[in-house]
Amino acid sequence: MAFPLAVPAGFVRHQTDRYVLLHGDCLEVLDALQTMHPAGAVPLIFADPPYNLSNDGITCQAGRMVSVNKGAWDRSAGVENDHQFHLAWLAACRKVLMPDGSLWVSGTRHVIFSAGFAMQELGYRLLNEITWFKPNAAPNLSCRYFTHSHETLLWAARDERSKHTYNYAAMKAQAGGKQMRSVWPDIPAEDEPQDIWVIPTPRRSEKAHGKHPTQKPLALMRRIVEASSQAGDVVLDPFSGSGSTGVAALELGRFYIGIEQDPAYLELSRRRLDAALAAPR
Repeated sequence: MAFPLAVPAGFVRHQTDRYVLLHGDCLEVLDALQTMHPAGAVPLIFADPPYNLSNDGITCQAGRMVSVNKGAWDRSAGVENDHQFHLAWLAACRKVLMPDGSLWVSGTRHVIFSAGFAMQELGYRLLNEITWFKPNAAPNLSCRYFTHSHETLLWAARDERSKHTYNYAAMKAQAGGKQMRSVWPDIPAEDEPQDIWVIPTPRRSEKAHGKHPTQKPLALMRRIVEASSQAGDVVLDPFSGSGSTGVAALELGRFYIGIEQDPAYLELSRRRLDAALAAPR
């Protein structure tokens, strides 16, 4: 069995019949992919772009004060340059989406407003703004601001004519028989377990193969993939990182394309994806 979508061979770092990891700058890789599929071929994209918050500040990690810096890739180049970057990668993603495809973008206040505006400029149709509340968020050490305890997720269809996928029944079942709301976790009723909706930051078991500074929890990624794609679809992540999007995709019977510049994170993703494929179902 072969992977269902042709990919640019020059960028391939790891490939199986269920996933492909592509090494390179996402703009170059997406351009090559679009050249191979000019009509668009990907039903779902999840993107967790750099948040540009590595500003020499401090944060709290495991009870200790540490530098907030994550790497040169996370430094801001200034408001205008940062916005041009979001316009560029979002335009490249839109070209590889199928006509009825959709895209998710995660972010904090540092980038999400720019990304959302860029999506509107490019002709995406915004579907939902999701607030992911982190019950175990790090405390604010300066005590001069409200504690940052959520991230924003924007969900958009490729354009105004797109008939996007939304698996309403599955989401309603997850929400205890009620319509799923746009705040995750929702507030449980008095007679429901208080942790029924909790989506914490990644658990220790999710970092068994290595760590990434912006890793997303599998519970969050499973919900996104299940909500907005069908079994057998290809899911793409242009900032693959540790491969959480791919793990969720494989667990739910999808295929995965991950794009990443850092060879070490590509290797981490390979270990996690292979482990996901080997796990009993």
